[in-house]
Amino acid sequence: MMSVQNFKSFLFTGFLVCVINASARCDEINSYDNLVAALNNAQSACVGISDKLSDLKRMAGINTAVTAVGTVGGAVALGTGIAKARVDKEIEDRLQEVVTGNYSRAGDQSGLQNIPTLSGTSSTGDNQTKTQKADNELENKSKTLGHVRTGAMAVAGASNVVGAVIASKNSSQDDLVTQIAKCSETMNEVTAAQMQVRADGSDPDGTLLQKADNVILKCKMIDKVDLSDVIKKAKGAMISSTVGAATGVVGTVLSVLANTKKVRDGDDQTEKNLNTASNVLAGTTTVASGVAVFFNATQIGTVKQMAAIAEDCEGAF
Repeated sequence: MMSVQNFKSFLFTGFLVCVINASARCDEINSYDNLVAALNNAQSACVGISDKLSDLKRMAGINTAVTAVGTVGGAVALGTGIAKARVDKEIEDRLQEVVTGNYSRAGDQSGLQNIPTLSGTSSTGDNQTKTQKADNELENKSKTLGHVRTGAMAVAGASNVVGAVIASKNSSQDDLVTQIAKCSETMNEVTAAQMQVRADGSDPDGTLLQKADNVILKCKMIDKVDLSDVIKKAKGAMISSTVGAATGVVGTVLSVLANTKKVRDGDDQTEKNLNTASNVLAGTTTVASGVAVFFNATQIGTVKQMAAIAEDCEGAF
């Protein structure tokens, strides 16, 4: 017959067994729930990255087109400015010929009265009319080229202003960088929780473990999504577009001034200096815009690959 002392020992031993078994069961439940929680946290951290990367790629593409317009505008302004300089030089040469001719004929007025033509009649009046008409045509051509240069410079400047704004936004990706880092960190949590479930067998049918395996497989590549190079190129595009915008705006103002009646009818050297400065700025705008195009275009392929990695990761959830 069992003594009272032995009976108490039996009850205590049974209690310990129940407590140990309950604790083991509780650990199994906790490890399963921990894995579920880890997967949920990972999903919250990782979902949305692909959309943000796709938007970044789209804006880089738009900015490539915008800065390309600036490059074309600057090139047109430069080419037109050079053509205008040639026309202005021709006008200057013709004026010099007239002045020189008048001086050379000052001592022989008789010769001016009897310049023969093919018909044998005096042609002094006709020649003057033709000369004046040719001079007017050159003046109008110079003005037209000046207007075209001004318009092209304005387009280049405006395009670069827009490009600078877009590039500035693309270079500010702190939130996305933080989210990518958080997504990567959650993979460590999922891996640790998965190992515990696999060890205690709390997922008998393996459904949750299979999902965790797939998430880890697809999302571990998120470490390769490094935006540092993309941000660096976006900043380069922003700087280039800023230079293009500044030179484009100033060049436009100078081109307008050079083509005003006051300047054209005033000192020739002032007009020439303004035209030269405007042409130089047109060249600077063209180069700056071209550099911005390069920086913007080279972002697109890189971001596209990153977006594909993020899409695979998000699809695993």
